[in-house]
Amino acid sequence: MQRFDVVIVGGGVIGSSAAYFLSANSDFKGSVAVIEKDPTYAEAATPRSAGGVRLQFSTAENVLISAFGAAFIKSADEYLSVGNEGAGIEFREQGYLFLATGAGLKTLLTNQRLQHELGAATQLLNPPELQDNFPWLNTADLAGGSFGPVNEGWTDPYSLLQAFKRKARSQGVTYLNDTVTGIVQEGHHVTGVALASGESIACGHVINAAGIKGRTIAAMAGIDLPVFPRKRFIYVFDCRDEIERVPLTIDPTGVWFRPEGPQFIAGVSPEEHDDPDNEDFELDYRLFEELIWPTLAHRVPAFEAIKLVRAWAGHYDYNAFDQNVIVGFAPGFDNLLLANGFSGHGLQQSPAIGRALSELVTFGQYRTLDLRRFGYDRLATGAALKEVNVV
Repeated sequence: MQRFDVVIVGGGVIGSSAAYFLSANSDFKGSVAVIEKDPTYAEAATPRSAGGVRLQFSTAENVLISAFGAAFIKSADEYLSVGNEGAGIEFREQGYLFLATGAGLKTLLTNQRLQHELGAATQLLNPPELQDNFPWLNTADLAGGSFGPVNEGWTDPYSLLQAFKRKARSQGVTYLNDTVTGIVQEGHHVTGVALASGESIACGHVINAAGIKGRTIAAMAGIDLPVFPRKRFIYVFDCRDEIERVPLTIDPTGVWFRPEGPQFIAGVSPEEHDDPDNEDFELDYRLFEELIWPTLAHRVPAFEAIKLVRAWAGHYDYNAFDQNVIVGFAPGFDNLLLANGFSGHGLQQSPAIGRALSELVTFGQYRTLDLRRFGYDRLATGAALKEVNVV
């Protein structure tokens, strides 16, 4: 039977980040294995995301998590280069722009006070300032907007994932193409994992970074996670008019859009009553036709004559409790860790969460960002950490 000091279930951007930070930690002397069922990542959530990075959150921990993520991505070559090969990660620092009508302006003000306290450079813009900065924008029904020009934008998700994986492997991490079918435990101590191949692996720690399968993995240890697969669509469209300096823009309706090369992408999170658990990739154009396109045409006059080119579907590992990550030791266990329920924020949070998991394994506690409020205990006490700006 093989044995590794740490087994990470899931080799997506979270699992691979944890593998990188563990293997890069001079205080960690152990071995690491990552169990990934699909090394092509054809159906993984990471490559199907929009790759956004923003500091505009309403929860302090989320602001700090993304601040570290942005700094890490911008300096990726320093950390993730292998030999003479750079990380190959580009960060498009074009900002996030949250728009608000009168009802939402107070929320932007409150959020911005927190963001400024934590070092973010967000700017509150009134309608004339919005018009000056973004002349393509219809501001007639807006009360203002919050713009983050620094450490906000987007990157290529697949490039970041592959850079983490490539660097982790160069540092001795083993990637196994298999599926975890069981968690072996003695009381509340995990001793190993069973695999679909029929093999078992003994281990010292297990990290559950299984994305939309995180609930299934947790249930193997008798843990109930309120994390469910929720399908999201990204629509790609052409605009015949050229518009410049377009940040990732979030309309008051929740519809968002941003440039993608010479084209644009857009999406929206559906209402809770219209958001069932779903693991398929079947496309639905109803949201685009009924909500997204009319909203785009209203907000950006140049978008009145756009052409839908294609679309794709991906999934959130959606935390139905409060839409924030559940990270830390699993209840009753001293060597089983959770990193689940990112609800669409996994890519930008992956550097900080990977670092945090490496600290918990190595030291038994957080050494940099204190993420204890994101622990499983809040589920039992009902202490939800509701994030206002859910995109």
